[in-house]
Amino acid sequence: MGVSILTAMPDPAALRRIVESRLPQYLSQLERLVNIDCGSYTPDGVNLVADFVADALAALGATVERTHHQPEGDGPRLGDLVVGRLDGDGPRMMLIGHMDTVFDPGTAAERPYRSEGGKAFGPGVTDMKAGLLAGIHAIAALQEAGERPAVTFVSNPDEEIGSRFSSPVIRVLAPEHEAVLVLECARANGDIVSARKGIADYHVTITGRAAHAGVEPEKGRSAILEAAHQVLALHALNGRWPTVTVNAGVIHGGTRPNVVPERCELQVDLRAATSAAFDEAAAEIERLAASPTVPDVQLALSRTAGHPPMEKTEASARLVALAEEIASELGFSLRDAATGGASDANTTAALGIPTLDGLGPIGGDDHSVDEWLDLDSVVPRTALLAALMSRIGEVV
Repeated sequence: MGVSILTAMPDPAALRRIVESRLPQYLSQLERLVNIDCGSYTPDGVNLVADFVADALAALGATVERTHHQPEGDGPRLGDLVVGRLDGDGPRMMLIGHMDTVFDPGTAAERPYRSEGGKAFGPGVTDMKAGLLAGIHAIAALQEAGERPAVTFVSNPDEEIGSRFSSPVIRVLAPEHEAVLVLECARANGDIVSARKGIADYHVTITGRAAHAGVEPEKGRSAILEAAHQVLALHALNGRWPTVTVNAGVIHGGTRPNVVPERCELQVDLRAATSAAFDEAAAEIERLAASPTVPDVQLALSRTAGHPPMEKTEASARLVALAEEIASELGFSLRDAATGGASDANTTAALGIPTLDGLGPIGGDDHSVDEWLDLDSVVPRTALLAALMSRIGEVV
């Protein structure tokens, strides 16, 4: 474990006062960011958020690097990846947040940022504009308190679609750090996140043989019939291993009702909480794809995106205990939880680096028209993050 410089440490209450003084600026910036359409496939909007993050990090003294996305073939263009580096004292930490949302262009105009009854609403207000700002303001509060945290701040443009562009960069950078703090917002009940299921997205292409469904159906080989067999077999995997869930969520196939369908496609979601269960279920999905039920039908299986499981370790448990202690000093209780959703925390945890997630303010109903942020949680949760960064040398 690293050694803390106790004399340089501001107490959590002092950090809270600094964060509170910054709240009007935080809220103004939150409104600005929420009112930007920045879905994963809206790169110009994502880059407006990237502009803001890059400028904010530079103002904190960071060396900022932007990496432009290079589409593969006819693939979609994505926004830039922003990495800011601050040299300082103590253990080197990585903070990770994402700039993209799941919402289509025009959403911000349809339902712009608004606040009502202690809550803020708008596309991405919780997932995760609030968390990005919490990271920036936590660093600023530490600097105002006289600390120089050693931080690498990674702003990801494609987390909502599996971080296919960002993950390779994160995997290269992460081993240079002693801990990773991910800025997704806390659960709706206030829990931070110490474990997440792994996730794999599969695309299954089934090719059969077309024929006239009324005149000579025996000459056909139905891709849709094979898809039906596959869906039933895939869903039968649910419950075979603890924590494993499999869902065939999208299916497309066929041309006309009087044609035996030649082609069908499935999109399948696999999740599991442990690497062992994840690997066993993945192997079974591959076995099913290699063993079609309908004769003469061909299946092609591809794994299009995914994250390994984030399993709670002794090192991450020490981070949780420190966060709980700091929260108590700030006057509120804190718990950790496991969740079924994946994030960039999965990537760093799988590398063996102590990782904690859910360190933004409290919010809920992510990815929906009802997405909300608890405005009263902004100050205490940002102060918690700042104090955790200040004292992380106690446990890593």
